[in-house]
Amino acid sequence: MATDLRTSPHMIPFSPPRIDDRTIRAVEEALRSGWITTGPRTKEFERRLAAYCGVDRAIALNSWTNACELVLRWFGIGPGDEVVLPAYTYCATANIVEHVGATAVLVDVLEDLTLDPEDVQRKLSTATKCIIPVDIGGLPAIMRRIMSMAEGQRTTFKPAQGNMPQQLLGRPLVLSDAAHSFGARIQGRPVGAQADITGFSFHAVKNLTTAEGGALTFHLPEAFDPEEVYGWFNVMSLHGQSKDALAKSRPGAWRYDVTAPGYKCNMTDLQAAIGLVELERYDRETLPRRRAICERYQDAFATDQRFVPPVLEDSERTSSFHLYMLRVRDASEGQRDAIIEAISRHEVSVNVHFRPLPLLTYYSGRGYAMSDQPNAYRHYAREISLPVFYDLSDAQVDIVIAAVKAAVEEVLGPSAD
Repeated sequence: MATDLRTSPHMIPFSPPRIDDRTIRAVEEALRSGWITTGPRTKEFERRLAAYCGVDRAIALNSWTNACELVLRWFGIGPGDEVVLPAYTYCATANIVEHVGATAVLVDVLEDLTLDPEDVQRKLSTATKCIIPVDIGGLPAIMRRIMSMAEGQRTTFKPAQGNMPQQLLGRPLVLSDAAHSFGARIQGRPVGAQADITGFSFHAVKNLTTAEGGALTFHLPEAFDPEEVYGWFNVMSLHGQSKDALAKSRPGAWRYDVTAPGYKCNMTDLQAAIGLVELERYDRETLPRRRAICERYQDAFATDQRFVPPVLEDSERTSSFHLYMLRVRDASEGQRDAIIEAISRHEVSVNVHFRPLPLLTYYSGRGYAMSDQPNAYRHYAREISLPVFYDLSDAQVDIVIAAVKAAVEEVLGPSAD
């Protein structure tokens, strides 16, 4: 009888969260405190996030998706507007554009898998209201060029009547999809203070997790009041209610108003309790271990001509080492899939990031064609993401390396070297 590798105790998992006694104690303390919704831990988590990223304000919410959809709504983006984003990304990046009724304009990607600034330049128009660069695998997009392009649109940008953020900014908004890149660096500075607004994900598989969750950091021009911007997002994440539960808990402060029909996407103190533990040890423990794992992979694959290793660092950017996105140089999509099956027989879990948007039924049905972004397909068809997580040992990394090389030889034949 065949073994079900999904439940094998010997299977090396892909990306389990780090849950230890500190994490469990922090959640227990939150439970015993009585604050299990948005409360003091969430507010402290926001303060520490802002300090870490070097910005005045951050807001913690329940997911990257809802956080970044709120950004599009704050900026007044809707029908008739265009949002430029890469075809090579998770569907959430485009889904939020669909949610507000705008049009996603897809661009191709570079060899490092981040969006191609030249293709962005070609796709900009007077209808462009936002650019969403995606930091993939933990490597930041080339933000300096994206911000420069947005600035170059000032003469043609047409702000919507009555939308104050568009009028104050006077150009397309740059909303960074940093779901993969918390703790990455651009010119030595943490991601979060380069784009106008940066959205992070703290999903269970991310470097820093709150089980589910997300956050925004704000780095808007001086014309914007950080407290006013934070206040809008805080209110709109709670159905438009003028006070959150913590503010209403003060003596005599029960009375509230609803100023707009908002949404419900706040972070809870249970989530923030996990996040505070993870943030405190992030630079000291999490990032160094993830870097060491990725560099061990890099040493094994960089000199083997059968593989295309990912970019982990260059003169301007340092990854957060969220994923190790290896490509098999001469594999077709079908061969890549066969390699993954062969790897699983060695009891190693791997993944693929991502199916480009035009390959998904909804987006192909909307008229997006994969042939318009050939680099995105070429990279996706050869890509295999290898396990990276804090508790992965060096011995397990070596098992993964051996499994990948054996699987490639099984499917593509012996190396020519």
